[in-house]
Amino acid sequence: MASLPPSSSYRANCCEDRMVQPKTIALFPEASFGAALNCVGIAQELRRLGARPVFICHPGFSGVFSEYGFPEYQLEDAGPTGPTDWNDFISKHQDAFRQSPFDQLESYVGPTWDAIVDTAIRAEEPLRQLLSRLKPDAIVLDNVVMFPAIANCGVPWVRIVSCAETEIGDPLVPPHLSGCAETRDQEWDRFTVTYEKVTAPAHRRFVAFLQECGLKSPAAGSFLDPSPWLNLLLAPDIIRHQRQQQLDPQKFVFLNGCVRQEAAWLPPRFASHNEAPLVLTSFGSLGAMDVDMMKRMIGVFETLPFRFLVNAGHWRDDYTQVPDNVFIDSWFPQPSVVAQSGLFIHHGGNNSFCEALYFGVPSLVMPYCWDGHDNARRAEETGVGLSLGRYDWDEAALGTAICKLLKDVPMRERLKANAALMQQAEGTKKAAKSIMGLFEKSRMPEQKAG
Repeated sequence: MASLPPSSSYRANCCEDRMVQPKTIALFPEASFGAALNCVGIAQELRRLGARPVFICHPGFSGVFSEYGFPEYQLEDAGPTGPTDWNDFISKHQDAFRQSPFDQLESYVGPTWDAIVDTAIRAEEPLRQLLSRLKPDAIVLDNVVMFPAIANCGVPWVRIVSCAETEIGDPLVPPHLSGCAETRDQEWDRFTVTYEKVTAPAHRRFVAFLQECGLKSPAAGSFLDPSPWLNLLLAPDIIRHQRQQQLDPQKFVFLNGCVRQEAAWLPPRFASHNEAPLVLTSFGSLGAMDVDMMKRMIGVFETLPFRFLVNAGHWRDDYTQVPDNVFIDSWFPQPSVVAQSGLFIHHGGNNSFCEALYFGVPSLVMPYCWDGHDNARRAEETGVGLSLGRYDWDEAALGTAICKLLKDVPMRERLKANAALMQQAEGTKKAAKSIMGLFEKSRMPEQKAG
């Protein structure tokens, strides 16, 4: 890997650059709206500090970042079959979402890692060329896999962990994606062993790819090592795990939440229940495709004395009959809506979970895959919400959970106090300052294969 200039000249160059032009920070989130919009919040603060944030976006994400005023650079796909269509991928694997986290290892997690590795390999040459043209001063990677072009670019790179904290392992932290309880049991070991077995083929391909690019291999089951420069974790203090091996605070920064700024939002006028508590339901850009399940939930909403907002994504037109106390749209400015809600029903995506906590709103987590299982378990363990199986619920169970969370005064008071702490922490500002602080470092940590 190319090294940065010696410390004295590097600092001199940094000072000279500051007088000439702002630092260009390239943000590269994975192909999901959770990671993309999380990066938007950090980019907003980087811009406020005088940097020039730009976004590298996967196919299908053009326009997401320019809407917030940031330059976009489309990452071309070099594969003969074109980029992975994640909507199509999810659609083909929907049956797996009815399974336990353990059973999903074979049916969903393994195939997902295969697709992710394919994406990283296909993106390597276009990404290398793009970075050569952009010449960023630093790169921010919000992803679950390493892209060698980033490690070999010769500038500091930052890892954002916008999934659950379990992504950074520890003997006291449950296995990532497992949904296991905090108290260690045999299920931890069973899940870990099976996870490594299922992901082994994709991992072998990925290791060979990294070695071709001159990079060292990550541990078994891992596709992205921590950055030697800086790692930003979204996990708020209220849900953090105890760790046996403490993370270096100079390289691992917990943001205690990281929420972007959205425009003000005015709730629609409902045909009824306009003074009742507001409940937001959103299962993310991919989870919204299960229209039948959503319609079943709306049938329950109709019987309750509350107002309900439902994020239907691309499937908005599939809802022709809507109850008076339900409003459906294809998208909401989520932070602005959560701030006005009394309850957030979601899939356990880390962005959604953190936004609920940031605004002091209880969560009803109905997970279907990935770290949603971990966040659903953590909501229960830490008393910040409830979890409910995405499919194995009946009308009475869903209605009872909604009413319980809306009427739980002690939980709401605790969440309100925590929200004040999270907002005082100013996670987006902390992230931006930490990234800008990289330019005070004197040398590039070693990343070459041993």
